[in-house]
Amino acid sequence: MNRDGQAAAGRQAGCFAEMTVADIDLVWAIEQQTYDFPWSRGNFTDSLASGYLACLLTGPAMDGLRRVDRQARCLGYMVAMPGADEMHLLNITVRPEAQGQGHGRALLGELMRRSIDVGAHTLWLEVRESNQRARRLYSRWGFAEAGRRKGYYPALPPQREDAIVMKLALPGAGQPAGVPHALV
Repeated sequence: MNRDGQAAAGRQAGCFAEMTVADIDLVWAIEQQTYDFPWSRGNFTDSLASGYLACLLTGPAMDGLRRVDRQARCLGYMVAMPGADEMHLLNITVRPEAQGQGHGRALLGELMRRSIDVGAHTLWLEVRESNQRARRLYSRWGFAEAGRRKGYYPALPPQREDAIVMKLALPGAGQPAGVPHALV
């Protein structure tokens, strides 16, 4: 997909809402459906208490649900930790039945925009070595491998899985304000 297509996918995917403590049951349920080794409720609670960037991507009610509430409309979420001139993506998740529809791209685009808005120069993340789908998505957006963390992720005992550390230099001088270079 070209950069114009990425921008269009992000605009069409839905709306963003700040994650609150009231959303923890919702995101934890999605987390458990999505991953073999999910974050705990405490990970989400601690992230919100620490003031990390945490938001939901919402869209129309799914699965024929008529209620138009946050739970029915939540397509995915992200959590990121700000640092000195950088942002570190900790969790980005699209609910299983909504995957493959551009929602991951929309979440990533929103993260990049928000990172730029707070003055971050670099966006960091770790991704499972085996997660080829996510690694391709990050590479298309301009992320480059910066290292490896041996045995970073849990796997079936006694195994552990390496994390690929990736980084993206966010636009600075000479780039349009508020627009990630992957979208220019």
